[in-house]
Amino acid sequence: MKNRVTEMPVVKMLGHLLLLAACVPATAHAALKVFACEPEWGALVKEIGGDQVSVYIATTAMQDPHHIEARPSLIARARNADLLVCTGAELEIGWLPVILGESGNPAIQPGQPGQFFAASHVALLEKPAALDRSAGDVHAGGNPHIQTDPRNFTRVGAALVRNMAQLDPGQAAFYQARWKDFASRWQAAIVRWEAKATPLRGVSVVVQHKGFPYLENWLGLKEVAELEPKPGVEPSLSSLAAVKAQLARTPAKMVIRAAYQPARPSEWLAREAGVKAVTLPFTVGGDKEAGDLFSLFDDTVNRLLGGL
Repeated sequence: MKNRVTEMPVVKMLGHLLLLAACVPATAHAALKVFACEPEWGALVKEIGGDQVSVYIATTAMQDPHHIEARPSLIARARNADLLVCTGAELEIGWLPVILGESGNPAIQPGQPGQFFAASHVALLEKPAALDRSAGDVHAGGNPHIQTDPRNFTRVGAALVRNMAQLDPGQAAFYQARWKDFASRWQAAIVRWEAKATPLRGVSVVVQHKGFPYLENWLGLKEVAELEPKPGVEPSLSSLAAVKAQLARTPAKMVIRAAYQPARPSEWLAREAGVKAVTLPFTVGGDKEAGDLFSLFDDTVNRLLGGL
């Protein structure tokens, strides 16, 4: 009898706790799952979504985004994504269609709010007058390397936050508030970068790959030659010699390449033509200084100024 009397309060207490737990509404929020094709878009999603998003980035800064293998691990990640954020403009044409098809995920297919292409929200440069695949890795809609101009992130982000809010309406106000804060800090940073980069305006450069028209347009750089004889075609010794001869007529200050590209062609020209070889991070993670979107452009401007 004594044991039963002493045990009753414990039983009642447990019952009250269970009832209370059942009455309290669940407040945990499932993070929006995002599949980002390139590091820059993964970084932008994180700036907008904070801890309310789970971001998987399919490529690294040390990979050529044109040429990625559609691995089973990428397909598995895409299968569970709520939102796919990629460059578009045919940058991922060699691998993304396979991932979309094999994933079987209806949320990220064409026409759905879960499929987002950044290039659809900016004015593309270098649109070919006529499409000729014999001309190399030419994109019908224009050059896809829009991430080298920070102004494009303002346009892309304003569209992206709308998609995120549509897919996750419970966090819409949170996303909008974070976007407003980011956009304000980003605009201030653009003003700072442009002021610092004033000495670059009008400077002639050679590029290893046609990957920098947006950067050139933003900072006023003047491209006078490319090392690749055709976009996506590795330079040969004869094509490099032709560029060297061209620079005798139209000199340049520096030769620019992205971090993922082989160094040898640029270094050869730098040595033979007496120009400075400059390696740019190209995207987030391209070097140890470019850890996020802000430091990406801090580092880019600093490296270009170092080439003068």
